[in-house]
Amino acid sequence: MAITRFYTATSIDGFLADEHNSLDWLFQVSGEPEGFAEFFAGVGAFAMGSTTYEWVLENEHVRETPQKWRDWYGSVPAWVFSSRTLEPVPGADIRFVRGDVRPVHAAMVETAAEKDLWIVGGGDLAGQFADAGLLDEVIVSIAPVTLGAGAPLLPRRLELRLDEAAQNGDLVCARYCVVRAPG
Repeated sequence: MAITRFYTATSIDGFLADEHNSLDWLFQVSGEPEGFAEFFAGVGAFAMGSTTYEWVLENEHVRETPQKWRDWYGSVPAWVFSSRTLEPVPGADIRFVRGDVRPVHAAMVETAAEKDLWIVGGGDLAGQFADAGLLDEVIVSIAPVTLGAGAPLLPRRLELRLDEAAQNGDLVCARYCVVRAPG
């Protein structure tokens, strides 16, 4: 059965990006998220919000070099949640959606063919999956940086259980099981 995981990085004060949607702070920290290649090898579908999608396109110059998307994600299908019309990456399996995460999750599970689902970002999108009872794990690399403001890791209350922790450079990498989402 597919496991739905929110795999991300955060500042120690709980922000995914600063108030300008920048991740520059993360790239200045030593260490890499624990076991990403192994993690992604088990992913059959992934979802992200429009801010994350647009960040990837702009900051990684995917518009100019669409092959980068395929180099990173191969042929794994992506669902991008947005209320706006966004430009697709040529040759990539990207499905633009809006609204309730439940039918999208069902489509992702069917497409993933027994592989896991990855919620890339943002925190509110992961929270919507949690609110619907569809988020199983939070895997987070915690950087020793405080931002004071920005995009929150998870802008709602969740009860989690720590299942695993490790250090990689300056990062603390933790895997939590979602015990319960309120509601």
